[in-house]
Amino acid sequence: MKRINTIFPSTIILLGLILGITLLSCKNSDTDKKDATLSDITALTAEEENELFSQAGTIFGSISSLPADATSEDMIELGKKLYFDNRLSKDQTISCASCHQLDKYGVDNLAFSPGDTRELGGRNSPSAYYSSLHAMSFWDGRAKDVEEQAGGPILNPVEHNIPTKEFLENRLRGVNEYKALFAKVYPGIAQPITFDNITKAIGAYERQLNPPSRFDKWLDGDKEALTTEEKKGLKTFMESGCITCHSGIAFGGGMLQKFGLFGDYWELTKSKKIDFGRYDETKNESDKYFFKVPSLRNVAMTYPYFHDGSVDDLDDAVRIMGKLQNGKDLNEEEVNSIVVFLKSLTMELDEKTKKLISQ
Repeated sequence: MKRINTIFPSTIILLGLILGITLLSCKNSDTDKKDATLSDITALTAEEENELFSQAGTIFGSISSLPADATSEDMIELGKKLYFDNRLSKDQTISCASCHQLDKYGVDNLAFSPGDTRELGGRNSPSAYYSSLHAMSFWDGRAKDVEEQAGGPILNPVEHNIPTKEFLENRLRGVNEYKALFAKVYPGIAQPITFDNITKAIGAYERQLNPPSRFDKWLDGDKEALTTEEKKGLKTFMESGCITCHSGIAFGGGMLQKFGLFGDYWELTKSKKIDFGRYDETKNESDKYFFKVPSLRNVAMTYPYFHDGSVDDLDDAVRIMGKLQNGKDLNEEEVNSIVVFLKSLTMELDEKTKKLISQ
């Protein structure tokens, strides 16, 4: 008689468990290799750490070193109300906070943000946090400060879609609460509700959005605020040439730079559209592909990356930047190290910031 091989259910379950454990072990092995790269790092010597601390203090600077802001509480409160008010869009569907969500580190985590008519904008919405520390505003640098920037989206038909400055002025002049608030902030003026005063108030509010991170605590003298891995990551970040553009308290925002010094950016980012950057504003051939260098503060939380939100993963963004801007093929250890450091730039909500973003 021919023998029939039978596999009983219990055998199947046992084989499944063995297979699952094997696959999990392989996956864990890969993760362990990545973690080991970071956890096995030898601590910096006291001399090395002191040198790193000195260099970082010179290149970047702590949030605590910012000068005291003398803006009145009334002005800040007015700016805050305007920032969160949907009446600053034509159909009253969005506010500044719609694209720059303060509970999401100042962004909406979308490649392109929907405006008042739900049409998508053409560039990624950058974070409102630390924006006042930049030397210019917008990806093409066309606004000199946050006050000028605040007026841009309001009048943009794809964003807030307010048809004219007078349209918004007349709308807010019909609101009793705004009548009282503007009169208090701008006393002695016959008609304080003007477009210029609206943007000044929003800018005054945004200038308060500079919360500290663990990196700032380290720069302020708390040597335990950063881990060994993060300190080594800072060293890698500096030695890899990232500080050529990403320096200052904001870790960027201080200059325009060509995106793609060592190649065409869209070949690596897989961008669906080629954006000419500053060129669209000036029509100067030398301005093609120039964009404002973004701040790296909160970068781990403000994905997707680049002017068109074309890259979702921070590791990929770091790798692309190394290739396009420095002509370097960063290895996995270098990428991991830099990313570990960049995560230390994520803000920590202090009581002042909690108050500023609460509604």
